Order: sequence, then structure tokens, then C-alpha cells
Amino acid sequence: MMSSCQNRVRWLLMLGSLLLTVVSHATPPGLTLAEVYEPGIALEEYWVSEKYDGVRAYWDGSRFLLRQGNVFRAPAWFTRGWPAVPLDGELWMGRERFDELSGAVRRHQPSAAQWRQIRFMVFDLPGSSRPFSERIPAIDERVGATASPYLKAVPQWRVSSHAELMVTLDRVIAAGGEGLMLRHGPSRHQPGRSESLLKVKRHNDGEAVVVGHLPGSGKYRGALGALLVELEDGRRLRLGSGLSDAERFDPPPIGAVVTYKHFGYTSTGLPRFASFLRIRADEPPAAATGSD
Repeated sequence: MMSSCQNRVRWLLMLGSLLLTVVSHATPPGLTLAEVYEPGIALEEYWVSEKYDGVRAYWDGSRFLLRQGNVFRAPAWFTRGWPAVPLDGELWMGRERFDELSGAVRRHQPSAAQWRQIRFMVFDLPGSSRPFSERIPAIDERVGATASPYLKAVPQWRVSSHAELMVTLDRVIAAGGEGLMLRHGPSRHQPGRSESLLKVKRHNDGEAVVVGHLPGSGKYRGALGALLVELEDGRRLRLGSGLSDAERFDPPPIGAVVTYKHFGYTSTGLPRFASFLRIRADEPPAAATGSD
């Protein structure tokens, strides 16, 4: 098990690398954040798209902003010719390639070979006052007017029932996808959590900050046994499953924001059967609130 001093050195090195990529800070963009889909809604009023397993990003017309307002450095040739209007989307390298994508966007010196495999998948026009059903052709028009191979409009389609939605979900997951998104056709763009945007997955997920490393035993003696994480409401949770051997011997640093998956909630409101999924890649590690 690494010492507290070693962990802090690793964290500082990672933070320094990230700060070289995230060059400055701006006002956080007003992104629409998804709620969780529950059966019973009028599905005929919603558009369906694939939920891309990438890094959420906001193009403000001249630069990339991440969710917390960090200005993100991308190669100049990557965004050449893009429209000078806000675009909301996901930096994406392909299904089951999140780790590779995360490594590519975190590099101090971007790798041209890696960035040529990345696409910005556009799913909204935040500056438009039109309903979403009218924003879809506007997105297609904006993206189609550019000659950039790195800018793509997210395909949108309809389903007529919950059963059809679940068949589509299973097909996407079987092909290596993460899930689906639903967007209410009549909805206007709305910053913050909104039921006009819903995520459809076979499991729930959440985010937490790593505040401690708990030692392992047996096979993992001398390595990580579990992550101690702090939830948004201040309560703490152990994440002992979902970690690879490599992550147990080189764990996410104190202060890192991680995503975990779970299957509903206990009677006390804690995530049920929570397990580690990955480090969130769209922001530098938060300040640590505890120690190991």
C-alpha cells in the first residue's frame, strides 16, 4: 500500500499534468443534465439517441469548455472551420474506448494520431430558443455546413413503446454501447437537472470524491481494498468492487472524482450494491476532504 506521502506526490503530478491541458477557467456553461428514465412517460413525445461513453464538452464558438468551466486545449486543426455558435456534445473515440479517450484528452502534448480518432458528437444547440424537435435539423445544418471530419451530429430517432425502447437498449449494450438518452421534443434548452433529458441504462450511476484508500487483504494485501468516497450529501461509501488489479495497485488519487454504478437505493438512501466504474475525465481532481 502506498504511503500518504506517495499518494500526495501522485496527486500533485496528475493535477499538474491536467492543469497544463486545462489552461484557464471560465464561467461554467449552462448544460442540461439528465435525470433517470422511469417507465410511464409518453415516449412518442421523445427523441432517442445513443448515450456515448465519452467526455462531455461544450463548444462556445471558439473554444472547448468542460462541465465546471475549465477551458480545454484541443489541437487547432481539430476545430478548424467549426461554426461560431455554441454546441453541446461528447468527445468520443468509439464504443468501449473510454480509457483510451481519457488518456488522449489528458495528455500535456496532444497526440495527433489519437485526436484523429476522436469525434465531437453534437446533440444540442444551447443558444437556440427553438424546441428540441426543431433544433435537430438545425444541428444537422450547422454540422453539414462544415468540412470537418471531426464534427458529427448525433442520430436521433423515435420509439413507440417501453418494450421497443428496451429492445433498442439491449441491442446498443450488446454492441458495446453504454445506454440511451431521451430528449423531450417540445422542450426548450434548460440549464441544470431537467426531466426533459433522461438517461436509459440497465444500472444507475453517480459521482463521488475519493477521500481515502482502505487497505486490502489476502490476494490484495499491500494493495487497495476499497475506495472511501464522499457523496454529494456528505455521506461516505466504500467502493470495493469494480476495481481492476492495476487500479488496486495504482488507485485513483485522493481528491479524484469517480463514477460508480449502483442498483437503486437502500432504505436509508445510500446507493445499493455500489461498485467503482471509472475516474471522471472531464475535470481536474477536486480538493481532498479527507486523508488515507
